[in-house]
Amino acid sequence: MSRKDVTPNQNNLFKKFGISLAGGILGGMLVLGGFYAFGTPNGNGSSGTTNTTTTQGGATVSNVKVGVTSDITQAVEKVQGAVVSVINLQGSQSNSLEDIFGSRNQKNTDDTLQAVSEGSGVIYKKEGNFAYIVTNNHVVDGQQGLEVMLKDGSKVEAELIGTDAFTDLAVLKIAADKVDTVATFGDSDALKVGEPAIAIGSPLGSQYANSVTQGIISSLNRPVQSTNDAGELVSINAIQTDAAINPGNSGGALVNIGGQVIGINSSKIASSSGSGVSVEGMGFAIPSNDVVAIIQQLEEKGQVVRPALGVSMIDLSNISVQQQRQILGLPESVTSGVVIRSVNGATPAEKAGLEQYDVITAIDGNPITSSMELRAALYKKAVGDTMEITFYRGDKEQTVTVELNVDQSILQQEEVQQLQPNQ
Repeated sequence: MSRKDVTPNQNNLFKKFGISLAGGILGGMLVLGGFYAFGTPNGNGSSGTTNTTTTQGGATVSNVKVGVTSDITQAVEKVQGAVVSVINLQGSQSNSLEDIFGSRNQKNTDDTLQAVSEGSGVIYKKEGNFAYIVTNNHVVDGQQGLEVMLKDGSKVEAELIGTDAFTDLAVLKIAADKVDTVATFGDSDALKVGEPAIAIGSPLGSQYANSVTQGIISSLNRPVQSTNDAGELVSINAIQTDAAINPGNSGGALVNIGGQVIGINSSKIASSSGSGVSVEGMGFAIPSNDVVAIIQQLEEKGQVVRPALGVSMIDLSNISVQQQRQILGLPESVTSGVVIRSVNGATPAEKAGLEQYDVITAIDGNPITSSMELRAALYKKAVGDTMEITFYRGDKEQTVTVELNVDQSILQQEEVQQLQPNQ
């Protein structure tokens, strides 16, 4: 799995946290920093200090032992054992030693799997003889085999149960005999900006497994949109955090002060695409409430079945005011929405009477300002549900009820065009 920057709708470069090993041995630069010593982090905690002073060769040696207990250490203790490293195995195309000596009688190594990338995962359920792990879809992309490294360093084989590219989530299954800790999901809808956030994962791979970093919740409901290596749309209504996260943290846990998993780390802004300025402290996690809804479907069906509307669309904000008035005929009061570029035949949109150049402004009475918001509203529905769409045709506002009786697999792929800013 290659790691590359992808362009989101906010004109920034988002970097996935999976760490590729295919390029050979990882070379890195370690930056040594100072320690920040404290006894009661966040003002909530306790410390016990013992001091033994001895003299050795004329030098006074003070052996200070500090036992620190805080909200953070307690939160980490609850969940750290459930955070694992996920190793993506793929087939070797050739034997490197034979390549060096130019042998014509190479041994077939197609069935030999080797680690090509690593990420993180969270054990969230233990049922019978198996335990279930959630990670990112891009961590397991292209896999021909999977291994999971547990907190004690032991490795076990993993089975891929299901994936969902749109939310960048995947579910794995492993034998449960070595699993001692299972994470608990928290309520991501109850989060507050400014509250502590703890990231746990394997930055730069399993060599640094179970690394812990601390920050805060920087923002909520951040729309993050990108395209994965397979060209599939990834769209997340994300939690933003400044907790330090790096390649390899993908699929790891974002934890609240109570030791509950409130998000699955997925991406970060590496630099500004316009200026190339390096960006720090802007990471994004998939909210736990969204994770729970998706992994239930992945366990049951191996995929997420979503309804299709059957239209291609473009954000109204990407169309000039002159075109909005002259071509679409919109009143001046309409400044945001989604323009239907085309309607596919025999789809829910066509059956409901929607037409090219209709401008959708609300779904079920809730305002819609972008195609991403429209998809988010659509994907909360199930096949068989109905959806009320408010739209403008010219200068007249209309409302229609759409029966969502077609899923995306039947339509092959819903044709959605998302124009990037400044392009």
